Amino acid sequence: MKPIKAPPGAQHAGTIERTDAALATAAARYRKHPVVRTLGTVAEIADQPPLISLCVGTIAAGALLRRPRLLRAGLRMLASEMVATGAKAVVKRYVNRTRPNKAIEDGRYALHADLKGSKDEGPWNSFPSGHTAGAVSVGRAFVREYPGAAPAVGLAVAFVAAIQPFIGAHYPSDVAAGAVVGLGSEALVDAVAGVRL
Repeated sequence: MKPIKAPPGAQHAGTIERTDAALATAAARYRKHPVVRTLGTVAEIADQPPLISLCVGTIAAGALLRRPRLLRAGLRMLASEMVATGAKAVVKRYVNRTRPNKAIEDGRYALHADLKGSKDEGPWNSFPSGHTAGAVSVGRAFVREYPGAAPAVGLAVAFVAAIQPFIGAHYPSDVAAGAVVGLGSEALVDAVAGVRL
């Protein structure tokens, strides 16, 4: 097995950033393995369109079945996803970070503030993980109404977060930042909603 090394462009970064990049590079070695690719496809449930569909479906089910708790859960989920999406979009616009798969393939790596927001595009917007932010915010919102679902929801959210470095989409710190964005977004929605929606 090869030693864990950061991509060439990250060799002059600080110790923490270099370690973060090295861990992502090591994990992303497996990004083309069929099992990892399949798991990555499954984790796409945490992309914005599928998550929004899940939220709207939950709202519809709650309304049609006349289940106020399920309806509230869906409304919380959708609001939390919208806030998380907005928050991560703002950060992504002003922080340029090369995605691990691009750094591996091109040898180019960058992490810096972009106050003009000039590189608002996929390969340069690794930070923070939007999939993780969405999964955490929606999962936490659902658990507010259904606390008994916490273990299953937590496992699903952990899966989405954990697979990101292996598919070459994010560095571990991107995933951690996405989790913070998700938790903060859901907490804001909960505070605005009060005790009950």
